[in-house]
Amino acid sequence: MKVSLQARLSVWLLKWRVKRRLKGVRDYRVARRILRPDPYKVPSGVEISPIRLGGVFGEQVKGSTPGDAVLLYLHGGGYFGCSAESHRPITAFYALHGFRVFAPDYRLAPENPFPAAVDDAVAFYRGLLGAGYPANRMVVAGESAGGGLTLSLMLALRTAGTALPVAAALFSPWTDLAATGDSIRTNSNRCAMFIGSDVAASARYYLGETDPRNPLASPLYADLSGLPPLLIHVGADEVLRDDSTRLAERARAAGVSAELKIWPVVPHAWQLVPHLIPEARQSLRESVAFLHARVMSAESIKKAMASA
Repeated sequence: MKVSLQARLSVWLLKWRVKRRLKGVRDYRVARRILRPDPYKVPSGVEISPIRLGGVFGEQVKGSTPGDAVLLYLHGGGYFGCSAESHRPITAFYALHGFRVFAPDYRLAPENPFPAAVDDAVAFYRGLLGAGYPANRMVVAGESAGGGLTLSLMLALRTAGTALPVAAALFSPWTDLAATGDSIRTNSNRCAMFIGSDVAASARYYLGETDPRNPLASPLYADLSGLPPLLIHVGADEVLRDDSTRLAERARAAGVSAELKIWPVVPHAWQLVPHLIPEARQSLRESVAFLHARVMSAESIKKAMASA
């Protein structure tokens, strides 16, 4: 796979601007400031409005010609940082590609530790159902902590007997808060954003005293059976690489369709800069095609059943 110059430059820039400053930080307020992305100008043709669903505030993001497919986007940020606003580069991209996008501002740790984020994601999702958006037209996506939260959401919905979305796209999902993957150690120097030894420590902002292997906090340890098809993208050099590779293995072992793609060089959560990195645009385009195809398939099945 050809690697763009922009991707290589982004790795160098992040190591200087983010990784160097994050190393050894144990104050979540300092880490929040470091992780805050640069301002982003929303493209013309994208409309963003505040919304409240299930008692949880967030944003609705629409393009000029929104389709019937609904995408719930769960932002990353280690469960303690970032917001729906900070992730507009991703939600705007989806809106421009025919999705009605909803992004909740779930409560952040450590002020609101586990399971607050899961509870808010579930409430927001049920709010979408209550607003008339059917599950067979709904998909979910998220990166980093948001990718892990996407899985936790679906696990909680499955347990409650609530209709699941038809597919999910996960970008470098944080699935193992116990930080047991080999890449935590082997990729610590190569990763553009994180030192491997800091991962388990930062998880404590969210976990508090919770066991890091709790399946709703670390979905890698969950029974994944019954989940919808998954698309998983991760960078080869990330410390969180094995959170994705092991997830794909365990999902397939549980009978879940899981498409895994490992990208060379790219930094963690590279999808946040589609306006700057070609690989970000390509990753998002591939997820758009995957998610739209699953919605169309679910619609076809529904029509076939109705006419039977």
